[in-house]
Amino acid sequence: MGLLALGTARLGGAQAEIREMGGQKVGWFRLADEPDDEADGRGAIGPDEADSVARLIHLATDTGVPIVGVLAISGTDVRHGVASLVAWGRIASALVDASGVVPIAIAVIGPCAAGPSLLIGIADVVVFTDEATAFVSGPAAVMGMTGEEISPFDLGGAGIHSTESGIAALVAGDEVSALDAISIVLAHLPANNHELPPWAMHHDPLDRDCEARVPDSPNAGYDVRRVIDEVCDRASWFELWPRHAANAVVGFARVDGYPVGVVANQPAWLAGTLDIEASTKAARFVQLCDAFNVPMLTFVDTPGFQPGKDLEWRGMIRHGAKLVHAYAAATVPRVCVILRKAYGGAYIVMDSRGMGSDFVVSWPQAEIAVMGAAGAIGLLYGRRELPADEFQALVDGYQADYCTPRVASERGYVDAVIEPTETRRVVVGAFEALRSKREHLPKRRHANPPQ
Repeated sequence: MGLLALGTARLGGAQAEIREMGGQKVGWFRLADEPDDEADGRGAIGPDEADSVARLIHLATDTGVPIVGVLAISGTDVRHGVASLVAWGRIASALVDASGVVPIAIAVIGPCAAGPSLLIGIADVVVFTDEATAFVSGPAAVMGMTGEEISPFDLGGAGIHSTESGIAALVAGDEVSALDAISIVLAHLPANNHELPPWAMHHDPLDRDCEARVPDSPNAGYDVRRVIDEVCDRASWFELWPRHAANAVVGFARVDGYPVGVVANQPAWLAGTLDIEASTKAARFVQLCDAFNVPMLTFVDTPGFQPGKDLEWRGMIRHGAKLVHAYAAATVPRVCVILRKAYGGAYIVMDSRGMGSDFVVSWPQAEIAVMGAAGAIGLLYGRRELPADEFQALVDGYQADYCTPRVASERGYVDAVIEPTETRRVVVGAFEALRSKREHLPKRRHANPPQ
């Protein structure tokens, strides 16, 4: 039993208590059958379960401790009829009240079906086990509506939700491993939105050289995580959603022992372009960091937004605007490092000065421009046939005059052009200077972000 157990109900396996987890207090609830449970509720939610869990969530919110849930729920308990529908709605309402006030993490360890599966969509971080599944409409409903036969794992297994839907931030082998992963996430976050993230001891010299490099060829791919490892405290990088939208990398790290949220383009996947999934993934993470006072470190190497008819029809404008809104609204300290390519609108949305970034630096070989030199010359000279040597001379001239960080620096869009070896020292100094930053929020109920 935890520090404080709240009316534990056993009809569907519900438990709710304040307990210790990873060295801190959390509001912990479990809606799942125990292995030896003979109850036929299969973790279904009824009025009794909802009362215990909703009360726990409200208590955790009021006392300012994170919320951790363990779910394996078959849906609503049909034995109580419509009262069960109202019941899971009370849990959802309590989680919404807690959102942005205390961190919310959920481990899905088994089937999570029907309306109550929407609860995991409210959480900040969701970890699936290998045996977990989640869907609003199950295989039988899919068969009845479309005639398609599909297994629960192909419809909503951990593999699907960690790659396609992006619901699962991580996948673990079992419940213990899932809760361990959640403990690591919570170690980078404060207990509530009124506190600062916890500092941790480290032994990585603050003034060491950063050995990371990017290829000389602008079209060559590389793994941006090598740069993150070099700039941040060594061995501190903890990636989230690694299998989903791999062209954007997000996760937690530490700089001088202080947690930071990292967002980076990944040139090793789709050349680091931004598409719908990458924009949504990055925007969600920026909002999480901003909600809980975690400073942001952004690494830019993107040639632009991914083109395509399908993307435009699916709402690239609307989904790309999510990243615009997230960065522009963020009030935490923000540092941006431009590594190589920074083209067009994708450069602007990746925490540029125009988005309100506090400190922007660039490596010397970076290209900061509306578009690449070849594309710009083609646009400027239209359909005119130019000799190859003349065309290349124009490209080289445009590159020198418009695509270097010098131009952006002269206009104040970049604070400094730095050597790659200096990056860690510069980033450490920037965050130290910004540590006293305070937010100044407009008086309004809330913004209306793109959905």
